[in-house]
Amino acid sequence: MTRRLTEVARKAGVSEATVSRVLNGREGVSEATRTAVLTALDVLGYERPTKLRGERARLVGLVLPELQNPIFPALAEVVTGSLAQRGFTPALCARTIGGVSEMDYVEMLLDHQVSGVIFAGGSYALADAKHDHYRRLTERGLPVVLVNAGVDELGFPRVSTDDAVAVEQAYGHLRSLGHERIGMVLGPADHVPSRRKLAAMTQVAGWSDRDDQAACVQRSSFSMEGARVAAAKLIERGVTGIICASDVLALGTIRSARRLGRRVPQDVSVVGFDDSAIMTCTDPPLTTVRQPIETMGQAAVDLLVTQIEGAGVTPDELLFEPELVVRGSTAPAPRR
Repeated sequence: MTRRLTEVARKAGVSEATVSRVLNGREGVSEATRTAVLTALDVLGYERPTKLRGERARLVGLVLPELQNPIFPALAEVVTGSLAQRGFTPALCARTIGGVSEMDYVEMLLDHQVSGVIFAGGSYALADAKHDHYRRLTERGLPVVLVNAGVDELGFPRVSTDDAVAVEQAYGHLRSLGHERIGMVLGPADHVPSRRKLAAMTQVAGWSDRDDQAACVQRSSFSMEGARVAAAKLIERGVTGIICASDVLALGTIRSARRLGRRVPQDVSVVGFDDSAIMTCTDPPLTTVRQPIETMGQAAVDLLVTQIEGAGVTPDELLFEPELVVRGSTAPAPRR
């Protein structure tokens, strides 16, 4: 108990006596100090006293699928900074292979009486995944915001990049360079944002049947290794322009082209999606469609805080327009 008092007092910037008064429900402590102590208790992983567990902490969960893709740390930076400015303490939960699952993170956050949760790239984006843990949040009446497209029936507000506009920009760019054989490396078949990108591509490219898709689309896990295998099939079929569902997939595609003895961009042009900061440092610098991460992160926090403060929000999807950033991985189509 003494160690707990010391750690919480240090974290909250108050005396151990003040911590003791808060934990015992005594008077003489300001609401701001009381909130700081309870938040410190939550962040350090200590259970609240039984009589205090019914109160939500000013703690907000941010659940990410990984940190290897640089777009997720970039989003975390925006969201955590915005939450801190609003007086909330962010709790970053990043899944790892063989580590804590999204479902387990939800249980942990509920145990800590969080005020709300922001999800990015979770299983809500996979149509065939289990979604029971999201429904638990609905049953608890917990404010939730999803970043980027997910299944419709969950009923949470969403902040998304317009996938259709992204594909239109990428396809239009490659066509303007003379590419006629354009393909795609997408995520799994049940990945909702990839489904949207495919639907947009089918329309702008005028694909009339499944044979067109079969010839020009390959699926991959969101890894460079998976993209390398998928892209090789497209390149061997004579595709000269490839649109990828993420920058990580684009980097795997470039590696694939080089292993097949092709040059990027002289033989194969590659367009990514995300535009995390290091894409200017790749070889070649990556042409990509930039997600407006800062604007989207701020919007997600605004929606969440509005719910926390008791105001209703509609379960609509806010679509943000992306921006094509042309760099060195695209060039005129090779002459036959």
